[in-house]
Amino acid sequence: MNPLSATSWLSSLGAAGVFLVLFAETGLLIGFFLPGDSLLFTAGLFCTTSATAAVHLSLLLVLIASVAGALLGAQTGFLIGRRGGRALLARTRNQHLHRGLTRAEELFGRYGHAKAIVLARFIPVVRTVLNPLAGILAVPARTFLVWQVLGGLLWSIGVTLAGYVLGSSIPGIDQYLLPIIALVVIVSLIPLGLELLRNRKQRDEVSGS
Repeated sequence: MNPLSATSWLSSLGAAGVFLVLFAETGLLIGFFLPGDSLLFTAGLFCTTSATAAVHLSLLLVLIASVAGALLGAQTGFLIGRRGGRALLARTRNQHLHRGLTRAEELFGRYGHAKAIVLARFIPVVRTVLNPLAGILAVPARTFLVWQVLGGLLWSIGVTLAGYVLGSSIPGIDQYLLPIIALVVIVSLIPLGLELLRNRKQRDEVSGS
């Protein structure tokens, strides 16, 4: 099984694969590379494919698995952060994680706890490190729970239903799965790109003043 392939996870484990990927991506630092966005979107598509398709999933089971994985994963990441996450993050040498940590810290500083927790759900890698970071920074447990649940529901259900609606509207669209997944990945990176451009503009304004 290819852990970077959404189709591989779904064809091998079905809805259980959705739960495992989302739990690991949002709760465990080692899961930062997993295909969360593309997996949700692809799972939604596979809920509408014909009986002859390689993979056919139940929309209800996929939604349950995605919500459970997203919410339990985030809460696990928060608890890990509370119990020594700073030392764990300091030991990692992965540059993607360190960049994600920097972005997560900037999100907290700019938007505050509530908005940052929700926004992070839609930014790859950042959604992996923000949850333990929230534990490290002693974000109130109730505040984190409320906003991670809201963000988790919006992300997991929203992206899955987007795939389902598109699959229902365009029969046979699963034949073009690879370019669609590529598009989903690009779209998922837009928030991160906008943040980087905004920060660069601010630095240029500061240096020019």
